[in-house]
Amino acid sequence: MGKNFLKSSLQNASFNIIFQVGFRVVTFLLNAFVLRNISQDVIGVMNVRLLLLESTILFLSREAFRRALLSRTTEHNWPQVINLVWLTVPICSTLCLVFGWVWLQVLETPGPHITVHYKLGVYAICISCVLNVCIEPFYLVAQAFLFVKLRVLIETVSVSVRTIVFTCLVLWKPSAAVVAFSVAQIVSTVCYAAAYCMYFSRYIQQRRTTPQSPDDFPFRNLRDFLPKKLIGQNWTDWKLCVLTWSFLKQGILKQVLTEGERYVMTLFTVLTFYEQGVYDVVNNLGSLAARFLFRPIEESAYFYFSQIVSRDKPISEQNQLQMREAALVLEQLIRTVISLGVLAVCFGQGYSQTVLLLYGGPSLADSIGVLLLRAHCFAVLLLAINGTTEAYALATMDASQIDRYNHIMAILSAVFLLISWLMATLFGSVGFIIANCCNMAARIYHSSLFIIKRYEPTDLKPLDGIIPGKAFLVCASLSVVTSLISELMYFENSKMTHVAIGAVLLLMTLVAWVYEEASLVKLGYQRFKRRSSIKTD
Repeated sequence: MGKNFLKSSLQNASFNIIFQVGFRVVTFLLNAFVLRNISQDVIGVMNVRLLLLESTILFLSREAFRRALLSRTTEHNWPQVINLVWLTVPICSTLCLVFGWVWLQVLETPGPHITVHYKLGVYAICISCVLNVCIEPFYLVAQAFLFVKLRVLIETVSVSVRTIVFTCLVLWKPSAAVVAFSVAQIVSTVCYAAAYCMYFSRYIQQRRTTPQSPDDFPFRNLRDFLPKKLIGQNWTDWKLCVLTWSFLKQGILKQVLTEGERYVMTLFTVLTFYEQGVYDVVNNLGSLAARFLFRPIEESAYFYFSQIVSRDKPISEQNQLQMREAALVLEQLIRTVISLGVLAVCFGQGYSQTVLLLYGGPSLADSIGVLLLRAHCFAVLLLAINGTTEAYALATMDASQIDRYNHIMAILSAVFLLISWLMATLFGSVGFIIANCCNMAARIYHSSLFIIKRYEPTDLKPLDGIIPGKAFLVCASLSVVTSLISELMYFENSKMTHVAIGAVLLLMTLVAWVYEEASLVKLGYQRFKRRSSIKTD
């Protein structure tokens, strides 16, 4: 497969970002409307308790397979890979039984004054998770063979269907919000599965009428996506099994670190369902940048580095031209996400109350949500750095290094849970953000050490140039002070003036960044122009 992995990774990230931005604008408006029709208690049940169940099951059942099977995809024996990935179905089914029982029988059940449909929500999550992993072979093939637009489009449509169905049902009957959540979950998952099946069925039929290179796409019909007995070879690739097992052990730890505050909320009930609802609304709002911007960048970075940099060879023994390219991409990527994170921190201080007023109304803007969102902006900065550095580390570690990483993550997991419980007990919901910042800082430190040691024998130092320029940092610092003064003077009486001042400050800061990053902007413009000219031709 003579693919340009950097180009495909950049396309993947750009399509992800474009679709996610457009989608988030729509869902932002819909969610803002829904927040005025259902209570924060119900939001706590749905978005903390039930979505935590979904996240736990799906992450543990498929994340390790995705990480392992998307490494060096050009070298795969695909029938063996398909057999291996179908193990996600029994794993997911078992996890549904175990965690479904815990969520129904062990954890505190919401009272009838909050909802009487909690059990239905748990069943809907379990059913949708099993159906989701049944489509995992299609997802992996779409990623490996660089169907860049397909995955982004299908996932965007799926989430859009879920949001629209949920919104319509809630507006029809606000008291049955959990029922609406359950129906939307099942409908969107069915659409997700049907879209993948229909696309690949049509794609394979088109290939039959237009013959291509026989080794380009090894699937001849939809049955090739099912497990089968292989004659004359092993049932699966045992090296991939070992790598998957390493990622599975690591995945358990990463899940605890990623969703640690929700586990503490759920298991130790340090917050009421109302407080959980407020925290979740603010956390989702503060995480918009992470979802539609940093996560696509992280996924594309992981895929790019996993294809270019070999796990089992020192940097000095690999293709030096590719290694220099990878080091430059890593440096520019980290500097860019740091710049975005600095913008979030600086403008989040003076405009958190404005955003919450637009999003959830006066009740949300006058609550502890303002303090939560301001604090969350610092977590966004650390999340941006951690996502990129950890993507490189996990994409280039060998199996033994991943095992050592697992031990470190085990220690961090225990410390993080302890700090989360302690901070939440002392400071309430803000304590979760403080604990999360400590967690991210520790993970950044470990990933940075790995990168430094990886390049130590060479003259490449990708972490030396990650700090943004002085003019950008000065403008960002002035923006913090000016926006806070503007909020104090104009927010109550002239909100439009406050917003206009912010727009001027943001423009000034962006101009400074473009001036100092002229070479990077020029490179991006040239790539965009070249791609546009190719499409025109």
